[in-house]
Amino acid sequence: MKRIALVAHDNLKKDMAEWAEFNADTIARHHLTCTGTTGRIVEEALLRGHKTLGVSYPLHLVRLNSGPLGGDQQLGALIVEGKVDVLFFFWDPMQPQPHDVDVKALLRLAVLYNIPTASNRSTADFLVSSPLFKKEYKPMLKDYTSYVNRTV
Repeated sequence: MKRIALVAHDNLKKDMAEWAEFNADTIARHHLTCTGTTGRIVEEALLRGHKTLGVSYPLHLVRLNSGPLGGDQQLGALIVEGKVDVLFFFWDPMQPQPHDVDVKALLRLAVLYNIPTASNRSTADFLVSSPLFKKEYKPMLKDYTSYVNRTV
């Protein structure tokens, strides 16, 4: 089971819901962590997807705070603790965000900890259809100690 994080900015929540419903059979089998409203929308989409498919398995979904209220930072902490395997973050490149620094920090941590990250539906489709998505996968971590031990 993968530990999947799902986040969507307001203008992309509909895209996230459609994507989650379409991929309900795949992603609902994993442990999901979502920020605020995205969690409610994803849960509803997965339940619709299950009904359409005629299947039912327990849904493992945790909702964090809304992004602007610290949800992005909570998710970043989970990445640092090694509790996120893949991040689906549909972020809006056209809309300024009041918590833009938190968004940037979350994306930085995803790159720093080598977390596979999808920022749009096409990339999300590629990730869930990858054979690696169905297997145990341990990302290689770069050793950043030389950055930490530098004197300025």
